[in-house]
Order: sequence, then C-alpha cells, then structure tokens
Amino acid sequence: MAQQHLEPTDPLPGHVGFATGDALAGYLRSQATEFLRALRQHREGGAQAQGPQDPVDAVRALRRSVRRISASLHTFRPLLDADWSESLRPELAWLSGTLGMEHAYESRLERLLLALHRLSGAVFPAQPGPAGTTPVPLPAPAPDRGNLTVGAAKAGALLDRQLTLARTRAHSTALQALGSSRFHAVADNIALLASEVPLTRTAVTTDLRPMATAARERLEDAVAALPLVAAGNPYNAEALVHGLSPDPSPHPQDAPWHQVRLLLRLHRYAREVLTSSVDVRLLTAGQCLDRHRDASEAASAAAAAARTPRIAPATAYALGVLHADQRHEVEAARFAFQQCWQKQAVST
Repeated sequence: MAQQHLEPTDPLPGHVGFATGDALAGYLRSQATEFLRALRQHREGGAQAQGPQDPVDAVRALRRSVRRISASLHTFRPLLDADWSESLRPELAWLSGTLGMEHAYESRLERLLLALHRLSGAVFPAQPGPAGTTPVPLPAPAPDRGNLTVGAAKAGALLDRQLTLARTRAHSTALQALGSSRFHAVADNIALLASEVPLTRTAVTTDLRPMATAARERLEDAVAALPLVAAGNPYNAEALVHGLSPDPSPHPQDAPWHQVRLLLRLHRYAREVLTSSVDVRLLTAGQCLDRHRDASEAASAAAAAARTPRIAPATAYALGVLHADQRHEVEAARFAFQQCWQKQAVST
C-alpha cells in the first residue's frame, strides 16, 4: 500500500517562522506544571470521593502530563541533555504504567459485563444517531444478573472476582508507588523541569520540524504495513482460533496495531509542541486505536477466565462467546481506523 501523509508538519496558516527549542522548553514546562498541580490535587483530595479534586481524576491528570513529557523526551531527544533524558524516560514509563493499571482493570470489567448483558439480551443493540455521531445504545433498565442465562451469570461472577482482585492489587501497587522514594525522585525531576529545561546549547536555534516529521514518517510506515484492506473483513477466523488456544501469550495480530497506537500518540504530541493545539482528526484516529486495545485486552481476559480449572461447561461456553464478541469488536475498531485514516489522507 502506498504511503499516505496524514497532514503536514509545517506551521499552521498564520504562523510566522518555525518552532525551535524554546517552544519545546515551554511545552515541557507547562506539562511539568500540570503534573505538579495534579499531584497537589491528589494529595489534597485523598479523603474526598467526588469533586474537582477527585483522586481518580488527579491520577489521570498525572498520567496525561507524564505521557506528554515522556513522548517529548523521545521525539526531541537530540535537543535535550542525553544523560538526564535517558535516565528519566524509563522512570516516566514506569510511573505511567503503574498508575494506569487500576483504571485498565476497572474499564475491562465494565466492558465485559456490559457485553455479557448485551449478548444475553439485557441491553438493546446500538442505534444510529445523527449523521457523523457515534451510535449509542437505547435506554434500558439497569442490568439484572437474574436476566442472564446461568452460564453468562457465572461467567460474569468469575470475571468480577478475577478483575476486581486484579484492580485491588493494582490500587495497592499505585498507592505504594506514590509513596515510594522512586516516585519522589521522579517528582523532583519534574519539579525542576517546571523551572529549567536542560536543553543543549544549539537547541534554541534548532528547527523542531525535522524531528516531528520523523515521528510522522515512523507512524506512516507502521500504518502502511498494516493489512488495512483485510481490516474491512467482518470475520477473522484466525483471530478466534488463536484466542482460546493453550498459549496465553498476546494475540499475534494485535502487536502491529498497538505499535501504531503508540506512534500515533508520539506524532500527536509532537504536533502539540509545534502548534500548541490539538488536532481533532488525530484524536479521532487515536480513539479508534484505544477501542482496539481495549477490546483486545478484554478478549484476552475472557480467554484467560475460560482457562480457569473446573469451571462448568456453560460458563466456559459463555466466556467463549464473550471472547468471540470482543474479537469482533477488535475487527470493528480496525475498520473504523481504516476509514478514519483514509478520510484524513484524502483531506490533506
């Protein structure tokens, strides 16, 4: 498939000149400030369940700033002190991953339970909304586990136990991380970043566009290697066969798509540095790949639950159906990304 450009990295119309290391320093300082603000909100809101300082929202804000700082250190690393940058990046990855696990397990459980109810007829299928909007499910009464088949109810209970336990452990791990000396060292580094960015001597006169272009080209190369034509196929038998195999390793079809998701995020954040704005088209494409990741991980969780020893055949059957449903959701997300990518390529 021919390589397609998502959009140029030249300054937007009306911009004069080009972004240099000064723009990078300003972006990093703003993200470090956001991190410190979220950290303060987390500490002040620890005893609150809701409100503007909800600890859950504060943790998400921490992760947002950490992701952007880490991405900038990766994309624009020639302009930053090498020793400082290379030592901080793995710590940022550790922090983002650790803080994200609790939310990931919570969202996975919610997705799987909703899918079980939908497959059991407790939730009506999604209906198309106005043109250009995402279909939404029709209003339905709160799911009642008594409405499920016996197998689906037991499958839901099993998933609830497994993923709630995993979420509880992830919550404890995150709390331990936030109180650790390792986290305080990261926070200290980011606090210093809020006032002083360790740029190289030539950074203030260096054009950021070539590095941002390299990030875009890595994304384009990765997308070009995806089977976008096959992504339109509504049935992927190979995906279903692999999912319930004895091998618990990640699905081999998913890795290239997960990589594209990461590269798209790097490209999107590089655009933010250059333009100080959010590209809605890139955001939409990223949401398609987020759906892909969520469905892929949910399918893996259903398959893992189906491998639980000594479960009833009806429970295993319900989990198998649930796994197949989530693999179809994976295919739907791939198709949505394909459509989104092609529309953006045509518009640029």
